[in-house]
Amino acid sequence: MSDDSRERDRALGMGAKITRRDFLNGVALTAGAAIIPPEMWAAVAADMQGAEAQAVPGYYPPAKTGLRGDHAGSFEAMHQIRDGAFWDTAPKPVDTGESYDLVVVGGGLSGLAAAHSFRKAAGDKARILILENHDDFGGHAKRNEFQAPGPTRLGFGGTYSIESPAPYSAVAKGLIEELGIDVPSYPKYVDKNLYRSFGLKQRVFFDKETFGDDKLVLNVVHAGSDESGASDSDVEADVQAFLKEAPLSATAKQDFQRLAAGDKDYFPGLTSDQKKARLARMSYAKYLSDVAGVSDEIVKLLQALPHPLFGVGIDAVAAQDAWGLGAPGFTGLKLDPAPGKGMNRDCIPNAEAEKYFFHFPDGNASIARLLVRKLIPAAIPGNSVADVVLTKADYSKLDEGSSPVRIRLNSTVVKVAHKGDSKSPMNSKEVEVSYLSAQKLKTVRAANCILACWHVVIPYIAPELPDAQKAALASAQKVPLLYTNVLIRNWSAFQKLGVSSVYCPGMYHTRVNLDLPVSIGGYECARKPDEPIVVHMMKAACKPGHPAREQHRLGRIQLYTTTFESCERNIREQLARMLGPGGFDPARDILEITVNRWPHGYAYEYNSLFDPFWLEGGETPCQVARKPFGRIAIANSDADAYAYTDCAIDQAYRAVGELKRVA
Repeated sequence: MSDDSRERDRALGMGAKITRRDFLNGVALTAGAAIIPPEMWAAVAADMQGAEAQAVPGYYPPAKTGLRGDHAGSFEAMHQIRDGAFWDTAPKPVDTGESYDLVVVGGGLSGLAAAHSFRKAAGDKARILILENHDDFGGHAKRNEFQAPGPTRLGFGGTYSIESPAPYSAVAKGLIEELGIDVPSYPKYVDKNLYRSFGLKQRVFFDKETFGDDKLVLNVVHAGSDESGASDSDVEADVQAFLKEAPLSATAKQDFQRLAAGDKDYFPGLTSDQKKARLARMSYAKYLSDVAGVSDEIVKLLQALPHPLFGVGIDAVAAQDAWGLGAPGFTGLKLDPAPGKGMNRDCIPNAEAEKYFFHFPDGNASIARLLVRKLIPAAIPGNSVADVVLTKADYSKLDEGSSPVRIRLNSTVVKVAHKGDSKSPMNSKEVEVSYLSAQKLKTVRAANCILACWHVVIPYIAPELPDAQKAALASAQKVPLLYTNVLIRNWSAFQKLGVSSVYCPGMYHTRVNLDLPVSIGGYECARKPDEPIVVHMMKAACKPGHPAREQHRLGRIQLYTTTFESCERNIREQLARMLGPGGFDPARDILEITVNRWPHGYAYEYNSLFDPFWLEGGETPCQVARKPFGRIAIANSDADAYAYTDCAIDQAYRAVGELKRVA
């Protein structure tokens, strides 16, 4: 590192004594076998202590900072299995002697919901074991806690809220209500006037590498919803303010005005259905450049618009979907409002669904905690939705032998197979589940098993499944993402610059926003600019120019090989460039950083550009993938290719129903 680089790092605060990093956070890991030297594994095992770690006093994953999400220790065994290296050196399995009515593989929302649904059907005495490879339950519904200074601050490390582009099913809505969550009551918990009262609005950050200048400008490109209410304003006046300040060429500004006006029909003579059919087969980027004829500057400006939904940019999202999302350039086509063939479910407006929204300060981690309270009451004390927000979970209660339901963390399932006649597994009365914990291979048995884990791992751990089903499971790509939470000393720089959230199409994180001002159950949001607050930053690890699945594969490699140090440097530099004019100093003002790394993030949703079956109709891969096999059923949001909590709940309910038919 050069002297200039060292000086720059010091200015950014890279040497600051913020809470440091889980063990091995600074080690870059390959997307294949981990490159951790064998002599270090003993230290890794001692540090993690496998499933037993959760019984140690003080064990509390939500308070960990540094590199979280798919953390070190959660994926190495599966990568070895994938690469064909695990079983050659695997330890001899130890039979625990444990037997259950149900073993659930995966402690995310779908796994927890499956356990809850099974218990309701089988009775309170049903013995259930949930095995989870991460050090916490909840899956992508991850809770991040920050303790210093002052009151606890919470952030969502994954699943954001109760929301869906389609109305919640009776099953999913019924579970939400059973947990005590009153979704219509949400307005009394969120202060939509808070940021607006300080004059804060959504902004766009133009970076000099992409647009020739670092500049913060009013956001009028509709880069996503703003539940804080800060975006309510005069649209026409905002457009004029944007055009005056944006570092765009005169031609680009004219193109933007033309798109915003939207009065030109680029497909004259075609019917609405014919226009939609064309839009379904071209990317929004191609539509802008080849059909609407706008400059490359505008394409770059709009490139990252769909990142929060799909983890890819407009180069890999159909123009028909962009129309459904309200992106500019379609008004003149005069399309009828009905969805066209191949339209993504995220892009079909639904008034009922839009009203069904509830955000906890820790996102849907509160739903996971409420489910755990139902399953193991001693682990999450309390009795209301409000008190669950600040209640501290007692992880030592999760895996007690006296409890009918047990959650065993730091336990990677490596094989699931029916016991008995190997030639007729469908006639078996029992399933054996093998899992790795602290380098010890253990087995348990169960009358039933639900695989509520990612579909891409199932072909490796369930060798009995038919080849066609394995192929369908393997096609379920995951969308790689970073969900970063930064605790800052105060938000006075945001106030001075008049900004509540920032769309940054050319930067490392393409979304930056102040925490949604929600207060519930004694938890109070930051109401004054001199108070500490959590800033949420989001990155989609995509590679424009490739098909979506290939972008996800390449992005996954990128995330696995990026160190925490590199993430931290990008965070500090980006915040300094955007907020420096408002007085923000990253060395002084950043207190804590938690990077939730999700190389296997959202469930992949079908795309009319790359999935012909979605456009043309017919059986989808997820329908083949989720078929039950003997005493094994399959859940997770992958089972319907739909990255939402209601899907995770619905698929859990379906999987339990299939097992009930086998019993």
